Amino acid sequence: MGGGNMQIRIPGPVPAGLKVIETMRAGPDGRIRHWPLHLERLRRDCAAVGFPLDEEAVAASLAALPKEEVLRVRLTVDAGGRIAVTHQFLPPTPDHWIITISKLALNSAEPWLRIKTSHRPAYDSARADMPPGCDEAILLNERGEICEGTITNVFLRRDGRLLTPAASCGLLPGVLRQALLQTGEAREALLYPADLTRGELFCGNALRGLIPARLRPAPIA
Repeated sequence: MGGGNMQIRIPGPVPAGLKVIETMRAGPDGRIRHWPLHLERLRRDCAAVGFPLDEEAVAASLAALPKEEVLRVRLTVDAGGRIAVTHQFLPPTPDHWIITISKLALNSAEPWLRIKTSHRPAYDSARADMPPGCDEAILLNERGEICEGTITNVFLRRDGRLLTPAASCGLLPGVLRQALLQTGEAREALLYPADLTRGELFCGNALRGLIPARLRPAPIA
């Protein structure tokens, strides 16, 4: 469902220095929110690029995290299977984000979009081009369909239903997105820029949950 269980294989050699990444939220008790889904994606993405994964080493690294604070945790795996875990205090989530629509178009058939790694040129370019005051940029594909944000998935509540772009649009199947699809709280749909003003807009990821979002007003000519 929703691309989360899709088997992916990246053709050809991977970029030098590539790392598979998981960004997670640890609670004051040290537990990782949505950990089974994070582990499932970590396994899938390491397999996609041919990286070995030592799950016991992953568990030991996460068990050593400090307790009593909400943390942003970043775990990476490199081509040799080496694991690195860093963490920092997670500040409170803002009341809302201001978002813009990127001029950069994604290719819905690009397999790199479907795994979380350090190879993210499109997302880095879109973030670098964000106007001042924006928190996120939404990317479209070659058909003009909404795909995702640079660090979040996109959600729209309309007529009491929470909608999110379909995996076929070309996107990273985020952990929060997968959790909401599995529980039936969200369903996939084809969404276009015009839809963003026809419902309640959110950006979301496993780190911060659903964040209310507003489109940046168009500049006055």
